[in-house]
Amino acid sequence: MVTDDAAKCFGELGHVHRLEAYRLLVKAAPDGLTVGEIQEHLGVPKSTFSHHLDRLAQAGLITQHREGRSIRCVADTARMDALLGYITNECCTGVTVSREAVLLG
Repeated sequence: MVTDDAAKCFGELGHVHRLEAYRLLVKAAPDGLTVGEIQEHLGVPKSTFSHHLDRLAQAGLITQHREGRSIRCVADTARMDALLGYITNECCTGVTVSREAVLLG
């Protein structure tokens, strides 16, 4: 994952309703939930909620597909793994800081 993609994903997860919905969909993976089921779990009004799901889909964090009259949302776990990897893949590898930078603080 490149920095621009990671920033977009984190930006979309920066809203409480989107973060809650995404966490719920991660729990429900791999089957996902319908929009109505998500709303029922979270108690979010329908009038504003589809906008939040669209933003998660545009960031590639979820996929949506129609099932009859319902729309099913599924967390893209590969994208989630890539996002987590972006943050953790260099964990504890150290950072070289010049003595001059430390003194200038």
